[in-house]
Amino acid sequence: MTPFDFLPAPDSNDGLHMLAGITVIDLTTSVAGPYATQLLADMGATVIKVEKQLAGDDARAWGPPFLHEESLWFLSVNRNKQSVTLDISCERGSAVLDQLIASADVLVVNLGGRTQEKLGVDYARLAALHPALIHVSLTGFGLLGARGDLPCYDLIAEGYSGVMDLTGEPDNAPQKVGTPAADLLAGQDAAMAVMAALLERHRTGRGKQIDISMVRSMTRFMAPRIVPYLGAGEAITRSGGRDSVIAIYQVFQTADLPLTLGLGNNAIWQRFWKAVGEPDFGNDPRFSSNQQRREYRPEIVARISALLAQKNRKQWLEILSAQRIPAGPINRVDEVVQDPELIKEGLFYSAQTAKGKVPQVGLGIGFDGKTQVHRSPPPVLGEHTRTVLQDRLGMSADEITALLNDGII
Repeated sequence: MTPFDFLPAPDSNDGLHMLAGITVIDLTTSVAGPYATQLLADMGATVIKVEKQLAGDDARAWGPPFLHEESLWFLSVNRNKQSVTLDISCERGSAVLDQLIASADVLVVNLGGRTQEKLGVDYARLAALHPALIHVSLTGFGLLGARGDLPCYDLIAEGYSGVMDLTGEPDNAPQKVGTPAADLLAGQDAAMAVMAALLERHRTGRGKQIDISMVRSMTRFMAPRIVPYLGAGEAITRSGGRDSVIAIYQVFQTADLPLTLGLGNNAIWQRFWKAVGEPDFGNDPRFSSNQQRREYRPEIVARISALLAQKNRKQWLEILSAQRIPAGPINRVDEVVQDPELIKEGLFYSAQTAKGKVPQVGLGIGFDGKTQVHRSPPPVLGEHTRTVLQDRLGMSADEITALLNDGII
């Protein structure tokens, strides 16, 4: 038994086809790059994941936990791809990679500029050979500036961006976001940029160099906090679940469990106080605007806290939902994956791999009422090497065997 035994299988292996006909060569490892290419694969692109022999993507070793001897972190960002093992550090392997790139529309790498040049996968070289190629670098600090060749992980990028300093309770130490936010945001930026570049290439016939920095992506995510500071000079400090702009935007404890509550405009403010049976308090002229409510926040928070402590969370959520007041539970992960609406929408499912069933989190975006993206499960290391070399590059069985015997694939 595993926690995901209850998850349904995908309705089919059809998925989306909006990027059908687009081929992506993926040289990335870890999370950010693979997440970017999974997004493109989910949209229908053919993604060929080129990995190191024996070890493969770094994330394949990230565990425990493992399932069927595969890292669950790896399984979370690599569906709908083909895996090819190839030693690109030697001349023969590099030549095979060149053939793959020549047949592709997009190349995604997470190597620094000097390493790209050393391996012959830099934009300058490849654009001269393939002017329609879209070349994506996804690195910690980008290709520009003095930090361009420094190594980086999600934790490092979050620290640079300021998000850690604003995450957590005021009296506690800075905290990392509970998911690899910089990785995922940078990966999403890369996928978005590729689609924009494909659209431009359709008009011009020219490729593009795309430079994604985890630090820049994560810092842009902080814009709603950075711009008010720059514009007003207001000191910004950790506030836990209590927002510093909207007067009432935080966690409250009920008789049994905590809930989230956001009273973001005057209409919601009024509806809330009617729902809890104290419309007169809501009509108090001292609280007629968000700016005024911020001045009286301690008094308001104390009043709401006392009220919500009188009923359990389930009761309050039913009351607040009926009045269309933004509120919700604080779910644990085990509760999230059992959310009946998310399951019904197909966000969580199980996929059959060569080694057994694995859990997946879908794309969660609807196109013409369809959210299903599954076409193939995350690949076993090197699962498609022979097929890709034979079908895409036209190699003979003898040529493939020679590469295998010489340790190139």
